[in-house]
Amino acid sequence: MEASAPVQVQQRPSQQRPTVLLVDDEQPILDSLLRLLGEQPYDVLWATSGEQALAIMAERSVDLIVSDARMPGMDGAALLAQVYSLYPDTTRIILCGYAELDTLVNAINEGHVHRYIAKPWTDEDLILALRQSLTYQFSERERHRLEQLTQHQNDELKRLNATLEKRVQARTAELQQTADMLDLAYEELKHSYATGTEVFSMLVNQRLPPDKQTNREVIDLINACSSHLDVDESMRRDLCMAAALYNIGKLGWSDALINTPSDMVSHADRDTWRSYPRQSESLLMTLEPIQDAASLILHHQERWDGSGFPGHLKGEAIPYGARLLKLAVDFIELQRGLILERHLSSGEALLFIRRYAGKLYDPALVEDFAGACATYLHDAVLTDPTVKAVSTRELVPGMTLVRNLNADNGMLLLNAGKVVSAALIEKLAAFEAIENKTRYSIFVRLPAQVPGAEKAKTHWTEVE
Repeated sequence: MEASAPVQVQQRPSQQRPTVLLVDDEQPILDSLLRLLGEQPYDVLWATSGEQALAIMAERSVDLIVSDARMPGMDGAALLAQVYSLYPDTTRIILCGYAELDTLVNAINEGHVHRYIAKPWTDEDLILALRQSLTYQFSERERHRLEQLTQHQNDELKRLNATLEKRVQARTAELQQTADMLDLAYEELKHSYATGTEVFSMLVNQRLPPDKQTNREVIDLINACSSHLDVDESMRRDLCMAAALYNIGKLGWSDALINTPSDMVSHADRDTWRSYPRQSESLLMTLEPIQDAASLILHHQERWDGSGFPGHLKGEAIPYGARLLKLAVDFIELQRGLILERHLSSGEALLFIRRYAGKLYDPALVEDFAGACATYLHDAVLTDPTVKAVSTRELVPGMTLVRNLNADNGMLLLNAGKVVSAALIEKLAAFEAIENKTRYSIFVRLPAQVPGAEKAKTHWTEVE
């Protein structure tokens, strides 16, 4: 209490002045201390006994207690021990004479005093001791407050991080869902384009003569190749779109040029003929979902040895899809008379492709392509290693035909299963002579016992 009677108040906010409680059973000493501290920035309370001091502290917050060591009833050591037990944050100081060593020891051990002041004291030493003790108390309280604030902020940060992580996960899932929807929409758009290109290829065919309409067959063969070679869905779609529109650049040609086989194109028309892949690509490049297919169209006339066009790309520099598209286009166009002057059968077309593996075509891709063709045509003969195509002059008696042999006009000359005899070979040679430039490719199975059979080779006229 202050210099009058104790007053009950609320706990002191941190911005108010420190409260100091003086405890001494001798009123003159209390009066002296009260006068000394009256000019200090403290709220000063006083009590004449330990019991009275504890009653005051039960009603009012006290920052620092200064107690005399020797008092009747509850001495200073016992009082400070009670204060330490009930109000550990209150700073405790004991006033002790030199003869009161035992009381001082008890105060230190039981009351956990912060410091003691020896009697008699000087006013300067007492004021300094109180100021230092309160300063230390303030710093400890501030440290404790900052620790609690830091802990609270850390806990809040953990909570915010956990919340943020959940929000990020939710947002990521939302963005992923949106991206998946966009990917699905884009895939559907590409599928729509693929369907649209096949429809448009039917319109392209209206410009071409019936026997020169190759797009549908090239599309079907590309699908068979994609399945056989395990081509991924994206490449398969691009290949099908390229197959549907690879010859769109020919629409502006004259009927004469459209019907002319590529190895018969005149020098004057050569540049026009070679421009069609670039022209086809230019017509399609403005359509974003079809740009990859347009690139395959641009390079489908490149050759493995670098002699193709328009970029003279060589080997693996040619896009994989363009290499596969060239095989499919040439296989169909050889049978339609769009490359050589005469129409080849499917077997002859495949023999042509095998002959020029490493020159026109990717040699590592040819045999896989042949397997795809056999599946596409349901013709196992195309991949049978015991079957060869030989010229009339390479026939050996005892060979067996595995395919029908037809004249250029379609007339059946020999049927599959026919065993070749020497007389039959002479008749075929005479028939070729009558037909002038006709050279037949005859598909036969070569038994190991037929002399010279293993040396039989296919005869071809080199093409540009």
